[in-house]
Parts: sequence; structure tokens; C-alpha cells
Amino acid sequence: MRRLLIATTNPGKLAEIRHFLGELPITLVSLSDLGIREKANETGNTFKENAVLKAKFYSKLSGLPTIGDDGGLEIDALGGAPGVKSHRWINGDRDDDDEELITYTFQKLQDVPVGKRGAQLRAVLALVLPSGKVVTAEAITRGTIPLRPANHRTPGFPYRSLLFLPKLNKFYDTHELTSEENEVYNHRKKALEKLKPAIRTLLLI
Repeated sequence: MRRLLIATTNPGKLAEIRHFLGELPITLVSLSDLGIREKANETGNTFKENAVLKAKFYSKLSGLPTIGDDGGLEIDALGGAPGVKSHRWINGDRDDDDEELITYTFQKLQDVPVGKRGAQLRAVLALVLPSGKVVTAEAITRGTIPLRPANHRTPGFPYRSLLFLPKLNKFYDTHELTSEENEVYNHRKKALEKLKPAIRTLLLI
């Protein structure tokens, strides 16, 4: 069975990708499965550039087809910020922790009225083959940021405690969403569905 490397150190992202690709006849492996500890330099100016950089870096290290993932929060009132800086918005030289990001987001929006707090989470995936071929896909889940965060926290996904989905009257968090709702609204799943035809064509034929 073909192996596909999922190049993320975020256990939540890894679990989601494994779940959403679970029906494919492919063995999904992680960086820890292969003992890879090197870190890719995420120097791109966009989510897409970073996803491709990560996938290329780890495909070269492993010799395997690789999926790289990047994404984050884009807030309308802040001109799309934090965007590509979603995980290093505050400190710059290190990843911010979840509570720092939640608190800082509300500080940045303290003067923004409720009706102007539209936002979205974007996920960009890059499939890179050892041959160098690259295929990308992306998707978003839109919502708003209310005046207070959700009570629940999902480690590694701080912005899901901020993004509220008016259609469901729920926060975009697996603690609140049913499994059926998560299947419909999950932005990473929507991106993976776009990528699956390439995975099937390039890895399974």
C-alpha cells in the first residue's frame, strides 16, 4: 500500500487529516512515525507558499509523497490579519500559545462593533510528490467573532474558540458541533475533498 506523509506537528490537524482521508487505501504516516524532527522554514508570504514549502521540505527528507498544511484566521476589520502570521501574531520569533492569541484577538477588536466582525478560517493543502509535482487546494469557513470566546478550548485550534457560525448558532469547535455539522463545515475537510482527486490519480493508479 502506498504511503503518504502528513507533514504537521499539530496533533489536531494530523487527527483531522487522518479522519478525512481514512477511506482511501493509503497508509498515512506522520513526522513522528518517521522520526523526523527537522523543522521547515515557513518563510512564505501566503498560506499557499508555506504549505508548498513544508510539503517540499518533508518530501525531500522522507522520499515520500507529502501533504503540507498551512492556514489561519483572516479578520475582515483588520484587513485579513493575522493571516499568514496567525500563529506568530504577537511574539514573532516563536509560536504564540492559544490563550495569548485568544486574548490578543479580542484586544485588537475591542472597538469594532458586532456587525463588523466578520472573519474566516482558511486551510491550504499542498500535495508534493518526490518527482517534484505540486498540487494545492484550499477552502474557508466563514463566520463572525462575537464579544466573548467559547467556554471550551481545543488545544492547537485557538481560533475555533473565536469563530461563531450564525447559521448554526454555535462556535466552530468540535465540542459544540455535531459530527454531521463538522463534516459539512470543516474547512480542512473541504480542502481535502478538493485534493482527493489528485491523490487518487497520482498515488493510486
